[in-house]
Amino acid sequence: MRGPSSILSPRSAPIAVVPAAPYSEPALIELSNVSRVYHLDGLDVVALSEVSLTVREGEFVVVLGPSGSGKTTLLNLVGGLDVATGGEIRVAGRTVTGASRGALAEFRRHTASFIFQTFNLFPGLTALENVEFGADAAGRKDANAVARQRLAEVGLTDRVDHFPHQLSGGEQQRVAIARALATGNPVLLADEPTGELDFKTGVAILELLRAQAAGERAVLVVTHNREIARAADRVIELSSGHVVGDGAPEGGRAEVAQLRW
Repeated sequence: MRGPSSILSPRSAPIAVVPAAPYSEPALIELSNVSRVYHLDGLDVVALSEVSLTVREGEFVVVLGPSGSGKTTLLNLVGGLDVATGGEIRVAGRTVTGASRGALAEFRRHTASFIFQTFNLFPGLTALENVEFGADAAGRKDANAVARQRLAEVGLTDRVDHFPHQLSGGEQQRVAIARALATGNPVLLADEPTGELDFKTGVAILELLRAQAAGERAVLVVTHNREIARAADRVIELSSGHVVGDGAPEGGRAEVAQLRW
């Protein structure tokens, strides 16, 4: 997990934004006045300030902003890897704020899956075993079969028996994506999932992530890349810990195949 993703800044009033169009599907992610402040060397580092938002089933959401805007902090709070200093977070009907360490671990196994920017693969496990571990942790009885299926979907059928050190950065990223998909959890959280990928592979991965939101899942993708945001159902823009935009992409949603970066 990365450190505080914000800049030192005084407390300021949130900027008014236009809310996204309402959805009829159930809410999977609900944040109400959520803040995260880090206390470092006598200074308050404001990573998020009174953020309120709702993400529903079937939404493919891009969280957009520059480095230090609070994107990764938001993702870590939703996924139970960090603890809010104010407000309430509910995910898939469960209250995350105030939960015990054990409850949060169980929540991550069965509710929220991460695609980490730093991969977080087990070096002593093969690609197949890394993905199978994620499926096992989520309690899937078909862990081996689903692991092989997900690795095939990210184009790594011929690399299943390779260890992380035998894979390129892009291949390791694809293993991390396959592991998150293999859990089948309803919330998928992706931190710069195309950051280590070439354009062609990145487009294929975005198509795959979009497809995950077609059912009873919600997918949040954190990125600084505005072009990727064009393929979202909805874009939440952060600046210095505040939500400064929330709605459909400008000009409407683009197909992934139309993107260029």
